[in-house]
Amino acid sequence: MLPVRVLLVDDDTLVRRAVRQILEAADDLEVVGEASDGDGAVRQAPQADVVLMDLRIPGMSGVEATSRITHSPSSPKVVVLTTVTTDAAITDAIHAGALGFLLKTSSPEDIVSAVRAAHTGDAFMSPTSTRQLLEQLRSDTGRRGHRAARKTLSALTDREREVAIAVAEGLTNDAIAARLNISASTVKAHLSTIQTKLNVDSRVRIAVLVERAGYLAA
Repeated sequence: MLPVRVLLVDDDTLVRRAVRQILEAADDLEVVGEASDGDGAVRQAPQADVVLMDLRIPGMSGVEATSRITHSPSSPKVVVLTTVTTDAAITDAIHAGALGFLLKTSSPEDIVSAVRAAHTGDAFMSPTSTRQLLEQLRSDTGRRGHRAARKTLSALTDREREVAIAVAEGLTNDAIAARLNISASTVKAHLSTIQTKLNVDSRVRIAVLVERAGYLAA
């Protein structure tokens, strides 16, 4: 089997070097290029299967580069690896087509898992990234937000709610399947239904609603 080809996009040489070492330690991953700005990312993207994208890069923004890459004829998958955790940044990156969203504090194992998941078309967020992102998104989790989130989630069945909570805990589809004793394809079907019912377009938005509703253990 051919290795997954990865393009690294970050304006920090040390970060690129560290991530390259992480990825090249995996036998099934190959770093085929590096870019320090958005223009370079778009130019080199066709040679990659997965692009690891920072959002704060010179020139064209990481969000704009992500949109151009995911809508290009070769359409590589994009995973965001960044320190930016604002609600707007997360939403914009996901709308641009990013499949995963990781913080640079993520473990090497999570970075590798995110690349592998993206290559197969699955979204990935590590538990650590999920927790930290949710902390950043708690500014409007008062009583009104709590009630609204609970009302929105009431549209889900018990099983769908279990899946949504597992997503908010940062579990992968395979891990959710193992926990609930169902197949990974069934998890995907549940996620599609959940996103439709909640009118959200990503795992991140599911996680935010679950956290606001108070369904996560402290």
